[in-house]
Amino acid sequence: MDNNIAIEFQNVGKQYRLGRVGTGTLSHDLNRWWQTSILGKEDPYLKIGETNDRTTKGHSDYVWALQDISFKVERGDVIGIIGKNGAGKSTLLKLLSHITAPTTGDIYYRGRISSLLEVGTGFHPEMTGRENIYMNGSIMGMTRAEITRKMDEIVEFAGVERYLDTPVKRYSSGMTVRLGFAVAAFLEPEILVVDEVLTVGDAEFQKKAIGKMDSISREGGRTVLFVSHNMDSMLSLCHNGILLENGRIKYSGDINSTVATYLGGTNNETIFTQEDSKYDAYVSDVRFEGTSEEQQGIFSFEDPINISVTINKKEGRSVDKTAMACVCIMNLRRVKVCDIDLPIGDLDQVGRKTFKLKYPKHVLMPGKFLVVIEIHVPNIKYLDRQDTCKFTVFDSKEGFYNSDRTSNSLLFFRPDVSVFNG
Repeated sequence: MDNNIAIEFQNVGKQYRLGRVGTGTLSHDLNRWWQTSILGKEDPYLKIGETNDRTTKGHSDYVWALQDISFKVERGDVIGIIGKNGAGKSTLLKLLSHITAPTTGDIYYRGRISSLLEVGTGFHPEMTGRENIYMNGSIMGMTRAEITRKMDEIVEFAGVERYLDTPVKRYSSGMTVRLGFAVAAFLEPEILVVDEVLTVGDAEFQKKAIGKMDSISREGGRTVLFVSHNMDSMLSLCHNGILLENGRIKYSGDINSTVATYLGGTNNETIFTQEDSKYDAYVSDVRFEGTSEEQQGIFSFEDPINISVTINKKEGRSVDKTAMACVCIMNLRRVKVCDIDLPIGDLDQVGRKTFKLKYPKHVLMPGKFLVVIEIHVPNIKYLDRQDTCKFTVFDSKEGFYNSDRTSNSLLFFRPDVSVFNG
């Protein structure tokens, strides 16, 4: 394996028998042993089994949780593992963490692996938090002196100092996750593996955890594999992504394209169309323009946002000459961020009008937004009102990332400041 490669999966597959432990019956175990160990033949049960599609009943007792998984991860990279529930994400991390073994294929890695896959992973409930920290560090090959040097950082990050000498079984799930992540992150692993378990923690802790994983990769040169259903976290933290579907890799590439592929396959919130309406003038088409990611409503803080809006006149109707189309950007709490009124009073002559709106880069802060369009005669009546498209602006690690990561405002605006002393 190349020295620059931290993790490599080669044709890895994991097969389970539904409703059974192991193969499930003594006859199956004996048959497998006879065929593989005595006759030197291929495992007969590798030729059967179905794709892990949880939405269908299926006809086989065997299912492939993962099949034909091959990829490489470079040292210092941060990989986001994306997919629906049951796609195989957690199984992949368990294979890498040696919690279970692959049925087929090989997994290679360099360095120590530290994992946080479930609440309480690696903790003994009868032991105190302090004792569990020493135990986990020893398992990873660290000396007691090395663990002691890290103890204050771990305890401060986890925020459990008052309960450090209390048995872990008395911890809440949130406290357990905080301590588990702190142990996994601060004991200097070369590879950090984190599952969706972080969602158990509160918002403040999730933000701290994301920041710590980012610093581990950027400053420490360590490799991170991260599973989450929070696409904002994925976009702000990860460099590359792997999209799993029914136990197979559907797509892999940079994180922007991976998230766009995932979102494009799960919803259609980035294009709005309606062929007719009861109103004299109505919104007929709204969509994003640009790259494939932008067309899926995924924008970097470094990207301009291009929106095409088409307004139609209903056949046989007349539109007031003072009518306007208001294009409004809101956050998902329906707080207005910005809007613009566009005159459409000549629809009687043209029948249809399309506006191309370009919002410059470095304006909208990272977050989720909604395009709302209102057609109205000012101060008289509304003709049409539609929630049209949703989109996401993510932290590009270039502009916003380097300037201000703590702002909670909706627009990125910094005035010129002059300081006078005395």
